[in-house]
Amino acid sequence: MDEKIVIIGNGIAGSTLALQLAEKGAASVTLISDESSYFFSRTALMYVYMGHLTKEQLEPVSRESWDQSPIQRVKARVLSIHPEDKELSFRTSGGDEKQLTYDRLVIATGSKPAFYDWTGQEAEGVLGLYHLSDLEKLEKWAPNASTCPEAVVIGGGLIGIELCEMLLSRQIKTTLIIRESFFWSSHLPESDAQLVEKHIQSHHLNLIKEDELLEINTDETGRVSSIQTKKGETISCNLVGITTGVRPNIEFLKTSQLELDRGILVDDYLKTSDPSIYAIGDCAQLRNPLSNRSAIEPVWYTGKLMGETLAQTFSGEPTPYNPGIWYNSAKFFNLEYQTYGRVQPKASQPESEQHFHWEADEKAMTFAYDKTSGAFLGINTFGIRLNHRIVSSWVETAITLQEVIDRIEEAHFDPEFSHRYYNQIKHAFVQNN
Repeated sequence: MDEKIVIIGNGIAGSTLALQLAEKGAASVTLISDESSYFFSRTALMYVYMGHLTKEQLEPVSRESWDQSPIQRVKARVLSIHPEDKELSFRTSGGDEKQLTYDRLVIATGSKPAFYDWTGQEAEGVLGLYHLSDLEKLEKWAPNASTCPEAVVIGGGLIGIELCEMLLSRQIKTTLIIRESFFWSSHLPESDAQLVEKHIQSHHLNLIKEDELLEINTDETGRVSSIQTKKGETISCNLVGITTGVRPNIEFLKTSQLELDRGILVDDYLKTSDPSIYAIGDCAQLRNPLSNRSAIEPVWYTGKLMGETLAQTFSGEPTPYNPGIWYNSAKFFNLEYQTYGRVQPKASQPESEQHFHWEADEKAMTFAYDKTSGAFLGINTFGIRLNHRIVSSWVETAITLQEVIDRIEEAHFDPEFSHRYYNQIKHAFVQNN
């Protein structure tokens, strides 16, 4: 009889695992989610609101493929798990409470927006940007500038910038409030942040720095009317976007006896404190993360890799999770961003790490290197794409920054006729040294 594997959550981590197991045909797979019947790309939610995609176009795998696969899909909310009985309880959309047994259970419940108990945060017009329901709220509360003339977004990160771009695409006057002295200071060196700030402000975004949300005010109907900041500024608005980070979605596990911290604690093989239960994606917290890597990484790439890794383990090839060289990509309005390896922001930059920053025509690169050995540590790029495989190999082998500069054109990955800046970069590096 096939082993019965139950996966809670059909995001990138859970769906990757389910699809790969289905291909191998070695187990009975059940995928449970209460958000959507079909896996969708969470990172592309913004393009539906902006009119570039339909909801169905968010789905990387066709509905026909899902319907023809052997994966059993259940649209329901899991209420609790009972490891001692290898059983979980769930509630269907119709309100019925049921139980389901498993041989192995995988928790891939992702994240949820982090709210911080502000006065008024339950008001109509306050939302995060993570779930399909948030997209529905946006369409209801901010369909256009006539219904929603002004909006405020709290928190300066990738999700915050996405929400600002969405609102501005419908001509809604938008203010972004960040508590830091420069944009995304937890991730970017100041030179990079200044480039991004200049770009986003050129799109008519009102950026307020070094201030925080104090409370949200409402009108007589309970709808958002304004916010007040800690510095005493009152800003009128019809919508408040809370983008102050995300938290692992693990509340339903509080009585499960699993070992929890900020997330679900897992070993190198993504196994929890219960030998029959695993966790992957945003909700998983590594007990032994690599140096200079976070124990929780709520990133699409790492979620996918965790799903692929666990599929190998479940198929008889026990495989430890190895995230490799840190990589991420994003877009700030029209400015593309990639990062490889370690480029520390000012607050956490060790004395041994030095940066070489080059910038021209709203294109930029920041190279990080060890000041003693010259070893290449990582790079941030803006407006210039590089080859993932080549740059990662440079970081892994710790070649010198001089070698990277000499060979930088080898990593070119922009469209064929794009302007190349490599001679300018090399010239600036010689002048800098």
